[in-house]
Amino acid sequence: MTFSLAEMWHSMGLPAKIVGGFIMTMGLSSLTVFVERVIALRRSRTASRRFAAEVGDALDAGLVESVAAEAEKHPHGHLPRLVQSGLAFYAQARATEDSPLSPAERTRRHLQRHLEQLSADLRRGLPVLASVGSVAPFVGLLGTVVGIISAFGGIASTGSGGLSSVAAGISEALVETALGLAVAIPAVLAFNYLSTAIGEDERTLAAAAGELADTIEGWGEAPASQVRHERVA
Repeated sequence: MTFSLAEMWHSMGLPAKIVGGFIMTMGLSSLTVFVERVIALRRSRTASRRFAAEVGDALDAGLVESVAAEAEKHPHGHLPRLVQSGLAFYAQARATEDSPLSPAERTRRHLQRHLEQLSADLRRGLPVLASVGSVAPFVGLLGTVVGIISAFGGIASTGSGGLSSVAAGISEALVETALGLAVAIPAVLAFNYLSTAIGEDERTLAAAAGELADTIEGWGEAPASQVRHERVA
């Protein structure tokens, strides 16, 4: 037989084909997650940069409605979503002052909770990459075992231990091993790359949440009537 991929695939038994199909499915899943996360992170960063450049002065001036309206124009950015959520909660907290905590302190705590939600959204899909990177080599090893079993089956059926009787099984074993490693290695690299990129975004969002909380706390130091009229109304 020839050792082309097509010939090896046709010579594989059903167990080996199932293992190989499972490995390829994991590879496609990890590739899909990686591409989707890269696109999502780039869109978020682009939207966040535009939003920050457009509302810096308005936020310092306390123009809440203007900042919130601008945030709605960037639904794919995590920074606009953070600012919009914080300002909306602050406005609600000032309207219902039924807590021993000040509106600014309640808003600070809300921002911390919202950061956790944004972090979970940023890391969506990473468990798939982690699972593929850790499991694919073992699935490839399973395919190797299946190939070796097939090789011994060839020996038993022919009654001899010649190369021709074991070549098909050995080729299955090597292909399954290589396929498992070929899927696992890119998945691990993709996971590390995305984890680093997402960690940078999380630190940026945490710093932005702190700055927003400090800005809102500064608003709270102004007279109540002045704040409602200029900043919340």
